[in-house]
Amino acid sequence: MFDKLEDLLIKYKEIEDEMLNPGIMNDQNRYTKLRKEHADLTDIVEKYREYKATQTNIEESLAMLEEESDEEIRELAKEELTMSKQQIVKIEEDLKILLLPKDPNDDKNVIVEIRGGAGGDEAALFAAELYRMYVRYAERKRWKIDMMNLNENGIGGFKEVIFMINGKGAYSKLKYESGVHRVQRIPVTESGGRIHTSTATVAIMPEAEEVDVELDLSECKFDVFRASGNGGQCVNTTDSAVRLTHIPTGIVISCQDEKSQLKNKEKAIKILRSRLYELEMEKAQSAEAQARKSQIGTGDRSEKIRTYNFPQGRVTDHRIKLTIHQLDAVMDGDLQEIIDSLTAADQAAKLSKMQEEA
Repeated sequence: MFDKLEDLLIKYKEIEDEMLNPGIMNDQNRYTKLRKEHADLTDIVEKYREYKATQTNIEESLAMLEEESDEEIRELAKEELTMSKQQIVKIEEDLKILLLPKDPNDDKNVIVEIRGGAGGDEAALFAAELYRMYVRYAERKRWKIDMMNLNENGIGGFKEVIFMINGKGAYSKLKYESGVHRVQRIPVTESGGRIHTSTATVAIMPEAEEVDVELDLSECKFDVFRASGNGGQCVNTTDSAVRLTHIPTGIVISCQDEKSQLKNKEKAIKILRSRLYELEMEKAQSAEAQARKSQIGTGDRSEKIRTYNFPQGRVTDHRIKLTIHQLDAVMDGDLQEIIDSLTAADQAAKLSKMQEEA
């Protein structure tokens, strides 16, 4: 591990030296690439420098204990040694995590698809609440929301909603949200006071760039139709909505949120790229499917990942057996504790696998 860290430190210094070269500004592409490499290495280099400084403190404290006879100074050296030893254990764990292979999609924007599942209107109402939960979380992170398609059920619920979250690291935070979300509560339509169980599915996909997916538009069929639902004067008067069918895969995408047919077409293509990219990722990872099925699960949309129990005011994530008795806060977008716990579980599983292979 430390040989690799030394190599990264040398590379970091070389990048810094090249960035300080006045002539580098004549090659903006090279400079942009260097800045990205520098940013990617900064956290681990700073942590390694902290490790080396702490190691130096340990060596100095040990030397002081050997050389000093003054008891007061020796006591201070012992305290410093104990504190530095505790720090270095934590720093080593941090370094191991920072050295884990980085998901190449982590910094990407995400396309989120939420659909009502089992439970009819109640499932659609829950899907709408999940949408608001993710919007509130994105607002807390100062990320931008872009609605792509919305299919309402007429009573405030969403049969389907597709939207994009634009923000650095959005995929790294939200990638564990894919799967079946279950709600347990008394629906407003229930006169007998019985608790019902309903579900909604969530899919989190990294935004795919043109370089990520080769898309042949000649394999796509576009149909236009009149939009329905809330949308102003253009609704039911112009053929602005777009239905895209990808012939090779059979994927069908409808977009009607924009009044412009062209904008709806662009959004449909963007969603298709991300779905095709997701299919490619699943193929690439299928050979390691068993290895990937760790504490946080596979991310499969058919897998029940979380239960929101309204009568008891709790949220339970079944993959890591985490229960939080702050349902209102979670539904208001306070997802950080859940996301941090899922990230830590994923890192622990990867570290364990790395140690087994070492």
